[in-house]
Amino acid sequence: MNQETMKRAKELVSQMTIEEKCSQMLHHAAAIDRLGIPKYCWWNEALHGVARAGVATVFPQAIGLGATFDENLVQGIGDVTSTEGRAKFNESVKHGDRDIYKGLTFWAPNVNIFRDPRWGRGHETYGEDPYLTGQLGMAYVHGLQGDDLDNPKAAACAKHFAVHSGPEADRHHFDARVNDQDLYDTYLYAFKRLVKDAKVESVMGAYNRVNGEPACGSKRLLKDILRDDWGFEGHVVSDCWAIKDFHENHKVTGCEVESAALAVNNGCDLNCGCVFEKLIYAYKANLVSEETITAAVERLIELRLRLGTLPERGSKYDDIPYEMVECKEHKELSIEAAKRSLVLLKNDGLLPLKADEIKTIGVIGPNANSRIALVGNYEGTSSEYITVLEGIQRQVGEDVRVLYSEGSHLWKDRLQGLCEEKDCFAEALTVAEHSDVVVLCMGLDATIEGEEGDAGNEFGSGDKKGLKLPGVQQDLVEAVTATGKPVILLILAGSAMDLSYADENVNAIMQCWYPGARGGKAIAEVLFGEDTPSGKLPLTFYKSDADLPDFSDYSMEGRTYRYFKGQPLYPFGYGLSYTKFEYSNASIDKTEGAIGDKYTVKVTVKNAGEFCGHEAVELYVKDVEASTRVANFSLRRIANVALLPGESKEVSFELNARDFAIIDEKGKCIVEPGEFKIFVGGQQPDARSEELTGRKCDEFTVNLMGNVTEVEY
Repeated sequence: MNQETMKRAKELVSQMTIEEKCSQMLHHAAAIDRLGIPKYCWWNEALHGVARAGVATVFPQAIGLGATFDENLVQGIGDVTSTEGRAKFNESVKHGDRDIYKGLTFWAPNVNIFRDPRWGRGHETYGEDPYLTGQLGMAYVHGLQGDDLDNPKAAACAKHFAVHSGPEADRHHFDARVNDQDLYDTYLYAFKRLVKDAKVESVMGAYNRVNGEPACGSKRLLKDILRDDWGFEGHVVSDCWAIKDFHENHKVTGCEVESAALAVNNGCDLNCGCVFEKLIYAYKANLVSEETITAAVERLIELRLRLGTLPERGSKYDDIPYEMVECKEHKELSIEAAKRSLVLLKNDGLLPLKADEIKTIGVIGPNANSRIALVGNYEGTSSEYITVLEGIQRQVGEDVRVLYSEGSHLWKDRLQGLCEEKDCFAEALTVAEHSDVVVLCMGLDATIEGEEGDAGNEFGSGDKKGLKLPGVQQDLVEAVTATGKPVILLILAGSAMDLSYADENVNAIMQCWYPGARGGKAIAEVLFGEDTPSGKLPLTFYKSDADLPDFSDYSMEGRTYRYFKGQPLYPFGYGLSYTKFEYSNASIDKTEGAIGDKYTVKVTVKNAGEFCGHEAVELYVKDVEASTRVANFSLRRIANVALLPGESKEVSFELNARDFAIIDEKGKCIVEPGEFKIFVGGQQPDARSEELTGRKCDEFTVNLMGNVTEVEY
């Protein structure tokens, strides 16, 4: 924390009355005119571009960015987002607009672990793996905040701290019970990386309880771990109206006054909501001290000074012009990110399509011409949307006839209320029969999977009911496939689906996530070979619901690639390409050493195909002789390389003691002596990935010698 600005913050706060201090701890902080402090709304969103504040570049949803496995790309998107956020803030202030979604404190990224594919908000995350989530979360924070933390371009927020991933319908009263091994092994890792390594400015608590304590008032989470163990100096903000749950749903307090006191005393500085309006009464009842309130307000004012939101101190970003919003370079980056996020799950050779060999292409499905399916949730407004249908129409021009049918509703059994069910199937089959190739655009959108209480979420509370395509979509897939025409299945969805039928019956499958406002252009260009898909799955695609543990069980047993004992349909880390990548000359500098030694793993990657492409190189570690339950193997390093046809690059990874560490039953981070396996390649080292790709990872055995050693978590 900057000492100069903290000194000034203390001076300002010392001049406030207790009522004025309390007024600064609400997300809609009041103006204090006599001190030159304008009002400020802390609530702003920027999950994948500036959200809810008018026009901005809308990038692929976070889960799609997770599929890129590319830290540099994600950091660049964060940088663009904060640039546009500054440009919009600069103009808003000039016009006296200090409303919600107009500030510089962005409540992103979401680094919760996508532990269950039914969770509706999973697409806001970077996937199921703690390491990948930490790396991409840090990259986004660096992009948002910039390199100069004394003058941050914006303030990022790590949310939702910490054991939070549904069910959405129960989030306001649910108690997530988790043992210390899973707490530290899975749920806390990314948060610590963002706090310790990326210096994230704020942390947001979750709605639910964690082992009995409401997360936004948890002594263990907010004081013992975040402040004391990790040394966090920024501010903590509650999730919106979460503190109201203390007394209304969790029943750990009796009223708003007690809830406000519990939150502030345990380290929550800022209330998204209105409970802190009663904080003054908690102070008067001696439930919270003025010193505790003062410390919280000092942290808030210190950040506002560094951001330049107080007139007495400007910012070096005050001159970012409005012309930066949705400029040409930013739009091009959004399309590039969309292409990089696409994961090719199956291809029998049909892709890429050749326009000169096609006379008619059929585009069918509820997501074919849907703008909603492009953008996910927590989205901004684009000046232009390009759906899959529009992207294909633009791509082929007048040379190829494009036929279209919506085919079915996303989740209802008919499109028109007065019709019989499957009312558009006949049209869809007609389109298929009259086409040389069919592009089926199925999946979900944020009205089906999203946040509990989101507008338009008529289908459910936010969570998916299962892994199958909803409504009559599966019937439509089977009917169109039965025509015998070549079928490409595009899934626009933010989570894993049961694609077992499609895997056996269609020609090609591509997971497109929610690819951003202009995602249809990116998809069309990849379909027709102007670029190659290069995404890798950031989560496991299971074969069916039967593979899933109970949704409310927060144990990691049987969950994600790290602890799943069965065979997935498509594994974490898997993704095909139009080009061919070859791995050679894999080496490690030594195969035994003392605990604490460093190890260097190198491998050469060659593009042996005909397309330019990106390859995500993945390194996994397995403790073979662990004394406790450990993961099947854990991702420990990633590198993303761009290669021209025929080009080769050497990738080098350095591993340290933390990369060999495990979490024991007490939550301790330890390295045990014994045998370890290291795997490096373009995939996970599991049998299913080998079956799908026809290649194995390179493997090394390392022996660590010494005594059990505790290392920094």
